[in-house]
Amino acid sequence: MNIPFLMRILENSLYTLGVFTKIIRSTGYFIIRGHVAFKILIMQILFTCVEALGITSLLAVGIGVALIGLGMPFLAGFSQERLIYSLLITVITRELGPLLGAFIIAARSATAIATEMAGMVISHEVEAYISVGVDPIEYLAVPRFLGVTISMFLLNCYFSLFGLGGSFLVTQLFKPMPASVYFNNLLQILTLSDLFISLLKSIIFGMIISTVAIIEGFAVERASTEIPVAGLRAVSSAFTGCIVMDILLSALYYSF
Repeated sequence: MNIPFLMRILENSLYTLGVFTKIIRSTGYFIIRGHVAFKILIMQILFTCVEALGITSLLAVGIGVALIGLGMPFLAGFSQERLIYSLLITVITRELGPLLGAFIIAARSATAIATEMAGMVISHEVEAYISVGVDPIEYLAVPRFLGVTISMFLLNCYFSLFGLGGSFLVTQLFKPMPASVYFNNLLQILTLSDLFISLLKSIIFGMIISTVAIIEGFAVERASTEIPVAGLRAVSSAFTGCIVMDILLSALYYSF
């Protein structure tokens, strides 16, 4: 057993937990007096959520097309076409929606946040904030944390709605049906637990991505060559954290 490796993992986990706790505690102060950094929050949502709608729409429709195109003929062979609705809810809403949304945001925003924070550290901008009594966590980290988390939540909702709506359009090509029949069948399959686990995953993934990106950005020291490395570490760590958490949440969901 590699004891130093395990100790390093434990140390990093405790440090991440400490930073996350500090961000959560500072969120209250930001809400009360965050009018100065409110613009940062809005810009973060615009970059993370609005500008990612294009690729999200493409992925959502593509997955819906694949599920309908491949699943419907297969299930029709067993006279179980109705199971396609369960498949759509499971894949799009409960599983792939939150995870693919997390991958999109991690690839775009985790890199951007980590490199931006690293650039501020290298240029001594963070030290300047501290010297004038401004908390860099409250002013720099919290609006990005909230922006990414809110964006992840909204993007997940958009992915599910667009994926299920796109699936309906595809069904019209080879098996037309009234919209009321399609969406009534979906609503009969969809449960509150499906919505809850999907939204819970999106919130937790957003917290993981933003926290990891902030930590990696602040972790640089003095060399400018560390900036792109921080971005790469943020993406890989965010991917790993989201996948591990997705496995844990799915295991808890299916165990009850």
